[in-house]
Amino acid sequence: MAIAEVVIVPLGTGSTSLSSYVAACEDVLRKEKDIRYQLTPMGTVIEGDVHKIVDVVMRMHEVPFEKGALRVSTTLRIDDRRDKEATMEQKVISVLRKQEV
Repeated sequence: MAIAEVVIVPLGTGSTSLSSYVAACEDVLRKEKDIRYQLTPMGTVIEGDVHKIVDVVMRMHEVPFEKGALRVSTTLRIDDRRDKEATMEQKVISVLRKQEV
């Protein structure tokens, strides 16, 4: 199972507000099966099969163009650990357990 972070930035939109683009991209995620995701203030974290993640990100990348953006910048970071099962929550818990009290 892979964990990825994606940031999709529409450019050339004529406005500094991007929330409608974010909402439309999230619509793509909401319809997906076999993945989990978490919307954050600065991007979206996706958990699932790496091939499924890449496929859904490609479809999300097209959303701003469909809504009239002239240019789209997408950043994708993938953590694909294959020696053991990993989840978004496990990664956070691992760090918290190592913090000094």
